[in-house]
Amino acid sequence: MGPSPWDLQRLESMGLDRYIQQQLNPQSLRNPPWLDQKLQQFSTLRQSAYQIYQTAHPRQVRLARLSAQPRQQAQTSEDRKAQRQAKVKQVLQNRAMETPAQQRAIEAQVMRPLNEAIEARILRAINSPRQLEEVMVHFWFNHFNVSSRKNFSRMWVGIYEESALRPYALGSFRQMLGATAHHPAMLYYLDNWRSKAAALNENYARELLELHTLGVDGGYSQKDVMEVARVFTGWRYVDMNPQRQARVGQTLPQYPDFLFDERVHDSGSKTVLGQTIRGSGLAEGEQVLDLLANHPATARHLSYKLAQYFVADDPPASLVNNLAQVFQSSQGNIKAVLTQLFASAEFWDARYQGQKFKTPYEYILSAARALGDRQVNSLQMAGMMRQLGMPLYGCETPDGYKNTQAAWLSPEAMMRRLSLANSLARSGPEGGGSSRTAQLEQVVGQMLSARTRTVLQSSPASLRAAAILGSPEMMMR
Repeated sequence: MGPSPWDLQRLESMGLDRYIQQQLNPQSLRNPPWLDQKLQQFSTLRQSAYQIYQTAHPRQVRLARLSAQPRQQAQTSEDRKAQRQAKVKQVLQNRAMETPAQQRAIEAQVMRPLNEAIEARILRAINSPRQLEEVMVHFWFNHFNVSSRKNFSRMWVGIYEESALRPYALGSFRQMLGATAHHPAMLYYLDNWRSKAAALNENYARELLELHTLGVDGGYSQKDVMEVARVFTGWRYVDMNPQRQARVGQTLPQYPDFLFDERVHDSGSKTVLGQTIRGSGLAEGEQVLDLLANHPATARHLSYKLAQYFVADDPPASLVNNLAQVFQSSQGNIKAVLTQLFASAEFWDARYQGQKFKTPYEYILSAARALGDRQVNSLQMAGMMRQLGMPLYGCETPDGYKNTQAAWLSPEAMMRRLSLANSLARSGPEGGGSSRTAQLEQVVGQMLSARTRTVLQSSPASLRAAAILGSPEMMMR
């Protein structure tokens, strides 16, 4: 996420090759004890989806309990309508009776899971020695995007990242694909929890093919989309007491929040990409995930995205082809693909050095790291990202945030970055000043061009830290 004083010291002491190997094996790196202690305070990251729902949606729970009460015998449609209206009226009355203090407490409950996810992500991105892992968690979240702007997904983004992405960020793509497919955040966000044999919803099936695996030019048809949607009918999440839920569907030990409801599953045979998928319940989905994870189009699609993220907006075809070969030969081993990428001539080619324009997320985090700010106000930093048009976990569309210059470079965006650069430079002790400038010179001084240095020398001392943070070199990675 950008150079920091503590990482530069580590790099200088061990050398570049060993540093890269260590980053590719993050299990060998330990977080600072204070960071682990802080992460332990975020209890919602260790809860089940149902537990979070119980506390983060108190009004919804209240409504569900009310709806579960025995209904009076309704003789006509008018009687049933009157009963529904009475329950809605009671919910509204309960809401009206809440005191301002109760409303604030409920709002804090509602926002806690998202706020804890934001704080954990930003603290790790700045302070964790596992920098490559943090980069890849960010990469994969955009690849398998779910949005906090959509009701229940808001409360589940933290456990989604924690259980479906982080464990596999440098591991098996197939395992990560399976973890996202079974997770309630994805099942809810793309509406697959609604999909039944009698009422098909193709949202997840379409994005699974177009975004998660094959790519838009991956050779599938609309017929394939519909067949995949049929395969995933009945894939839902635990939305009531888990013991009671298990009586109406099949649960899985490795995915405790997942539920397969065979009653609404399309049990007929399907044909996906020319391959017959015989009706076998839950196993059909695993067969399709295997098929997609091992497909050559998936290898090329993911290799292109990785090359684009790490090398160039328009990555060289030679690199994409080499990465795709490694992806296939290693059966989707992400670490093997990254090892090939970091050893490639294209990665080290001077033409591509410092040519990737930072996204708002990358810019804000790199500024904090360059300034040596460890224990930051994470929610305030998230507010800065929001000001720059990239709210953390807030991308509404399934394709996630872009990482290309065209998506983020504009006059208005640059004015906002320069304003935030000034705020960040003045946020230190005694309002910033020479100590902030010295810190930045130590960390990013070698990156600065002769032209930027000339500008700095002619700038007032009180503005030099802001000038460095607003320099062209700080905008690139």
